[in-house]
Amino acid sequence: MTETHHNLLADAAPATKLPEDPAVAELAGAGKEKFYEVVRAHPTSSLCWALLAEASLKAGKLDSDVAAYAYARTGYHRGLDALRRAGWKGSGQVPWEHEPNRGFLRALWALAVAAGRIGEDDEAERCSQFLRDSSETAWQELAGEDHE
Repeated sequence: MTETHHNLLADAAPATKLPEDPAVAELAGAGKEKFYEVVRAHPTSSLCWALLAEASLKAGKLDSDVAAYAYARTGYHRGLDALRRAGWKGSGQVPWEHEPNRGFLRALWALAVAAGRIGEDDEAERCSQFLRDSSETAWQELAGEDHE
């Protein structure tokens, strides 16, 4: 009797590709003074919330880490909503190479970092693993290849 192995890759969910984020074009043409207007006009944009979170993380103070956590969590949940609308069923790749996915992936990374900074270690680990499971490329781009 010949032993066969089940092809796990055949069961893998297809990669999810989000639609274009209209905030991206507006952010490209907006200076700092217009940034919040773009966020206000596009509250469902994960990228907007990720950018807010990243800016807060750069400040490196406890109050800004707490703000980063709130911004990143908002971007993460907005991204989950968009992924579900795009057919995502809770697993599968969310490729970094597809630019509209980057807002969600950046929000997820920022949430991992902010959670770690405020002592929510289980959430930081869960988000880090979710990022790696979604896109190893995103993990390498955002965390660095030697990050463990």
